[in-house]
Amino acid sequence: MLSKDIGLDAKSLSRLSKKGLSLKTLKDQINEELDITLELWRAQGLNVIKEHGSFFFDTAFIDINEAEFCIVDIETNGSKIEKHQIIELAAVKVKNGKIIDKFESLVQVTEINPHITELTGIKASDTKDAPKLEEVLIEFKLFLGDAVFVAHDVKFDYGFISKSLQKIGFAPLLNRSLCSLALAERTITSYRYALSYLNDTLHLNPNPRHHRAMSDVMTTYGLFLLSLENIPEEVKSVEDLVRFSKEAPRHKRPKFDPLLKVEED
Repeated sequence: MLSKDIGLDAKSLSRLSKKGLSLKTLKDQINEELDITLELWRAQGLNVIKEHGSFFFDTAFIDINEAEFCIVDIETNGSKIEKHQIIELAAVKVKNGKIIDKFESLVQVTEINPHITELTGIKASDTKDAPKLEEVLIEFKLFLGDAVFVAHDVKFDYGFISKSLQKIGFAPLLNRSLCSLALAERTITSYRYALSYLNDTLHLNPNPRHHRAMSDVMTTYGLFLLSLENIPEEVKSVEDLVRFSKEAPRHKRPKFDPLLKVEED
């Protein structure tokens, strides 16, 4: 996803996150002047800097405790970006384990499938006084800034928001992203990794309303903090954490569901 939007091949992206990319390789793959490209990337949430004679994502040098993570969740009236839209968007910005800012909004919509209403509790009439999608997306983009985008199964939330921005005439997101589900698989032993299941077993959010955006954000926040407690000492920078979430061995899942045992008892 990022490779296509940024215009660099996968190998070059990997080098930006760890070993550094040479000026020649960078220039060979971009069509604009370098300074213009770096400014455009920055406006889309991605900072590429020059260090030690090579180019890197700035997150390669940002300590996890100093980084800003934006934990995001959306509710939509369907899964297809071509014909569906976001109906609720929520996020918290986190630094050094503490919430430093919040964003939450319903989105005006004319129709919501009854199944979605049953799942989320959101009816189209609930959104009649909510801001329109374009307004919500612009405000969220300003809120997100260049923070690391975190979500449970991040590909869906990140992709849906990015493509929604493109549908209204804006450039796609380029923020570095982190999947809390993938991170949990490598830091926490669980029978399942669905957010509701993890909350049932780990008690991350005392008052959950599953499939409501801010509630799921707060559950993900609790999960994110727990995962950070269990990462190895050598994982220090944001890029270390991103790589760990993708490459470290997953925990072995239990053969039997511990929740079923509790119910039987």
